Amino acid sequence: MQEQDDLITRARAWLAEDPDQETADELGKLIESGDTAELADRFSGTLQFGTAGLRGEIGAGPMRMNRSVVIRAAAGLAAYLRAQGHADGLVVVGYDARYKSADFARDTAAVMTGAGLRAAVLPRPLPTPVLAYAIRHLGAVAGVEVTASHNPPRDNGYKVYLGDGSQIVSPADEEIAREIARVGTLASVPRPESGWEDLGDEVLEAYLARTDAVLTPGSPRGVRTVYTAMHGVGKDVVMAAFARAGFPTPVLVAEQAEPDPAFPTVAFPNPEEPGAMDLSFAKAAEAGPDIVIANDPDADRCAVAVPTADGGWRMLRGDEVGALLAAHLVHKGARGVFAESIVSSSLLGRIAEAAGVGYEETLTGFKWISRVEGLRYGYEEALGYCVDPEGVRDKDGITAALLVAELASELKEQGRTLTDLLDDLAMAHGLHATDQLSVRVSDLSVIANAMAALRTRPPAALAGLRVVSAEDLAQGTAALPPTDGLRYYLDGDYKARVIVRPSGTEPKLKCYLEVVVPVADAADLTPARGRGQDVLDAIKKDLAAAAGI
Repeated sequence: MQEQDDLITRARAWLAEDPDQETADELGKLIESGDTAELADRFSGTLQFGTAGLRGEIGAGPMRMNRSVVIRAAAGLAAYLRAQGHADGLVVVGYDARYKSADFARDTAAVMTGAGLRAAVLPRPLPTPVLAYAIRHLGAVAGVEVTASHNPPRDNGYKVYLGDGSQIVSPADEEIAREIARVGTLASVPRPESGWEDLGDEVLEAYLARTDAVLTPGSPRGVRTVYTAMHGVGKDVVMAAFARAGFPTPVLVAEQAEPDPAFPTVAFPNPEEPGAMDLSFAKAAEAGPDIVIANDPDADRCAVAVPTADGGWRMLRGDEVGALLAAHLVHKGARGVFAESIVSSSLLGRIAEAAGVGYEETLTGFKWISRVEGLRYGYEEALGYCVDPEGVRDKDGITAALLVAELASELKEQGRTLTDLLDDLAMAHGLHATDQLSVRVSDLSVIANAMAALRTRPPAALAGLRVVSAEDLAQGTAALPPTDGLRYYLDGDYKARVIVRPSGTEPKLKCYLEVVVPVADAADLTPARGRGQDVLDAIKKDLAAAAGI
């Protein structure tokens, strides 16, 4: 009974200072109804600030995304920046079109202003890459993007960048979290009604001018595209970028073209999720384009689909697009370092080696990829591509779309396709077949139990292939700092590799599988794909059993 009384007391204290009438009403009803199970869930701790910033379901209480949590996060960030010697520095704030995004952006600007820093807010919901670009363009000491990217509709998030234009990493995340924990009552956080700058379109125009830099002057621009914004904020910027570059106007998937935080036509607003591309493929069947391009809701990811021999459409894996862009950049004479996360295909390393350019692997996430010294190109398999690190030191689904369109245009002039180039890469470097075992959970203990099972009873073999190397990445390696993950290398000619890790942004356990199948000649491509998929399917089955999922 004492525990229940304490829970109600904490909920009432939170309610007393909630600045948002909507979440206050929600919490008031929970208290009045005595729903202690729901209250316990919302007050079981606090939403943890980490290298992804904050992300969670919108609602009342410290375990949800709401204005109270955002104000505290902004106050902690402001205190951290002041402690770092940026007492009068500029913080630029961007936001997407999700529920409460504009409110969270305005609260952030108010807190920064109240703390003595300068704040500037982008003029309307815009793609995350525009915010990442604006940080260095404006000489800001930090940036905040309010977005939950491709998470479900009821989620929102808070992504923090520092002045180099890269997302925060350790130890900055821990130091900001400590400052957040020191914030007292919300009344103690000054939040003036004005004093920050509401930016116009100058930053967006500068970003669009920069997008031209990824293309070769005079290159072919004839590819015909169907485009979907997935109910997000990408459409206007993509259309402007394609128009500036001289590509044919993309045909829009009208049902998904305008921002809508309810994401009514998809179960999850992520091009990788089953069914998310159905409307795009229907529009492609009608319009007959050369390729289909999709952004996720905040347009930092780019998906590409190609026609199939039977008249349908196939979405390329992120690793396939990553390899295509790498090959295109090599063809364009790019120099510097090509980088990828450890869960991405090893094909990039082979392309880089053959081209005589640098290559580096990092932990998962662009917060690591963007920090590679001398970076020229970076990608990870989750549809993230950095093709212009001097402009945007993060993944950018708009410049990636432009570069894909340029490549497809060049191939089209030669009577070839993206699929043909993938075949060339397979014959040159072996067929790098990848797949994923991804399990979404409602109970996070399922993920913890699966990781514990694999650590306690590591598999001796997968798909009949002996595990010759098992690394617990939580211990770190000579090249990588510690992270919660496991990596296995398997015996045999296929150079099979498996990596298991919890998602950093969603309640998912993700297992990344790769096999490299030797290809004798063009006639061997189809059989090689079959052999590769058979091995991947067998690995997936054995791994699921070993993890108990």
